[in-house]
Amino acid sequence: MVKTNGKKTMIRKRITRIRKKVSGAPEKPRLRVTRSGKHIYAQLIDDTTGHTLAAASSRTLPGYGGNIEAARMVGKAIGEKARELSIACVCFDRGGRLYHGRIKALADAARETGLQF
Repeated sequence: MVKTNGKKTMIRKRITRIRKKVSGAPEKPRLRVTRSGKHIYAQLIDDTTGHTLAAASSRTLPGYGGNIEAARMVGKAIGEKARELSIACVCFDRGGRLYHGRIKALADAARETGLQF
């Protein structure tokens, strides 16, 4: 009988593989995107100290859930917070998810505010 890996197991493998290559520093933090069924979250993380520099989520937006418009608004919010911290360049960590839909919308909105990946 052939055993297949579950969806969560495959995502966990992709996360591990990405984290081997992507690391944040104080001058170039990691932009971590986490997506759930209802909401989307973004964090700027400095991996050398292990601190979150800034965060934004769709939970703070009134009337928005886990749709593409909410992802765009979260992308703009995290871009503005990065600009306040004078961060211009980040490492993008998509969290093991494919780069399309809400993840892509968040990244494009962050780029519109001036962040470079």
